Amino acid sequence: MSGREAPRPAACACPQRVDEASPEPDACAVVVAGGCGERFGDPRGKQFVELRGLPLACWSLLAFDRAPSVGHVVVVCAPERADQMRDEVLSRVSLRCEVSLAPAGQTRQQSVHSGLDDVPDRFDLVAIHDAARPLVSTASIEEVLAAVRRDSGLGGAICATHATDTLKLAEAGVIVATPDRSFYWMAQTPQAFRRRDILMAHKAAAWDGYEGTDDASLVERRGGRVLCVQTSRDNIKVTLPEDLAIAEALLERRLIREGCGLGD
Repeated sequence: MSGREAPRPAACACPQRVDEASPEPDACAVVVAGGCGERFGDPRGKQFVELRGLPLACWSLLAFDRAPSVGHVVVVCAPERADQMRDEVLSRVSLRCEVSLAPAGQTRQQSVHSGLDDVPDRFDLVAIHDAARPLVSTASIEEVLAAVRRDSGLGGAICATHATDTLKLAEAGVIVATPDRSFYWMAQTPQAFRRRDILMAHKAAAWDGYEGTDDASLVERRGGRVLCVQTSRDNIKVTLPEDLAIAEALLERRLIREGCGLGD
């Protein structure tokens, strides 16, 4: 590939849906790329930082574009960075999905709500993802969407991993309990929901002035049952500069092992 030519999804190695539902895409991805990267320490914002030759946000977009269940992607970014998102990210990849931009809010929760408002009505499911997790796999996207699709009583499903470190509950730094870690999961994204359910959960949270730590928590507070789907620990979130080095190493290993999933 020469210059800034946009990569093309490869014709081979395209993942399959994990259930027998209609082959037509029934899900929209909401990719949140509105952060300013204050903790990352780069004025460009971490979503624009290069990772293995592409802006970090491109890798999430490629993963969702390869998911057979996904037919549209809403990218949420700061309004003043919309042109930058088009010029530096979207122009670098050739996607089969339609892509639209939605304006980010003051908080992540407001940004997600804005993205949900932009989801086309024809999609029953949504998968909400942080662009700062560039190593999400298409298989994981399909797994969480299938979990919601197959269980009408489920409020949502999230990518997550079991906690492996010993956990300590402390007050003022003094340990008061050592909980059983087998009950604990480390939440990731994407998090999948029925569009109407997560939109109602966001509207209720906004009305109540409630700020959750993730989208699943908004469904949980309304009594929704949310499933944890075991996914790869490689799906790390790039928050600090040292995280980028880890992501580089993990992505290089994946490209060597599986191929990049892109055309020449």
